[in-house]
Amino acid sequence: MDRIFRERMPVGQAKEKFLAAITPITRAEEISIQACPGRVLATHIIAPRNVPHFRRSAMDGYAMKATDTLGASPLNPVMLQLSDVVEEGTCARVGTGQPMPEDADAVMMIEDTMSMGDMIEIRAQLHPGKNVGNIGEDIHKNEILFNKGQLLRACDIGVLASLGIREARVYCKPLVAIIPVGDDLIPLSYTELPPAGKTLESNSLMIGLYVEQWGGIPRYHNIVPVDDAQIEQAIKANLDADLLVVSGGTSVGEKDLVPEVVASLGELLVHGVGLSPGKPTALGRVNNKPVVCMPGYPAAGLVALFVFGRPALRKVANAPDVPDVIVKAQLSSKITSREGYLSYARVILDGSIAHPLMTAGAGILSSIARSQGFVIIPEHVEGYEKASEVDVVLIE
Repeated sequence: MDRIFRERMPVGQAKEKFLAAITPITRAEEISIQACPGRVLATHIIAPRNVPHFRRSAMDGYAMKATDTLGASPLNPVMLQLSDVVEEGTCARVGTGQPMPEDADAVMMIEDTMSMGDMIEIRAQLHPGKNVGNIGEDIHKNEILFNKGQLLRACDIGVLASLGIREARVYCKPLVAIIPVGDDLIPLSYTELPPAGKTLESNSLMIGLYVEQWGGIPRYHNIVPVDDAQIEQAIKANLDADLLVVSGGTSVGEKDLVPEVVASLGELLVHGVGLSPGKPTALGRVNNKPVVCMPGYPAAGLVALFVFGRPALRKVANAPDVPDVIVKAQLSSKITSREGYLSYARVILDGSIAHPLMTAGAGILSSIARSQGFVIIPEHVEGYEKASEVDVVLIE
């Protein structure tokens, strides 16, 4: 394979091509609703009963027959007898959510009444059904409550609990294999100062934490030396996973072998994208399992993970992609970018002001930690001037 990026695929095209090659998982499990927030339904949920399953008052006040209020007004009130049952000329005290008396068809708000011993002065006219919650008004028995593919939220779980549903069938969380590649890497368990030319392998932990945050289960592989046979062995050993993320070995140097190994085992869909930082990103598929090959430089790898890894994981999981959280800000200084690249410029937010930070440098992970978000500069734009209003995509 030629080790020069003769073609650089636009980010949108690369993402579309990669996602089109991903098959979502079909495995599902029945779990307690307490464990369901953030999970994706594998079946429709059908309402087992009506809500409410009885006629109920929607207000604090008095239940009565609507015909007894004809013509009632503050200047022409109607007097009704307070009673435990409702019939012509009587009313009964009710609270919000309480059952309606059998023959009552309306509720007068307490604000529109005046109590006079066991007589109630009615100062407004009602129509039948006013302030009454009818059977099935909220939810009808046998209606589809939530559709297959719904991402469950805490409020959805509350609805399930209110209906007596205690378990739900959801898709299993995807297993994501994380494979670090590099001769310069040493494990995090190393407690001494790393020798010159060696680096603690921290990308795997960062990737794994994001995998958990985005709904997957990370599995960590040992550091793999830069050797095509060992890289191949590591990928083959993890093909039981639903998604593979390889960190490092994706550029065009003599030791960047990962894309070649992916191509030999399956299909290399993309190698080299118009992304800054993150140009060496490679995307492929082996045994129908998607493989994200992200640069080993931390900042570049993180951008590639956000741009390609997150949507890939969400599709594998049958989950809708989570939209970015965006805030408006004004630049404190100019940001430059390379035309033809979708550029992620790191910024620090100070109220409504965005201060550019390390707009170049693919390996400076500390700049990610110090920043709150990215200003994403489109391929056709060469940068933004000082005082420009920009969208800042929050990292978290």
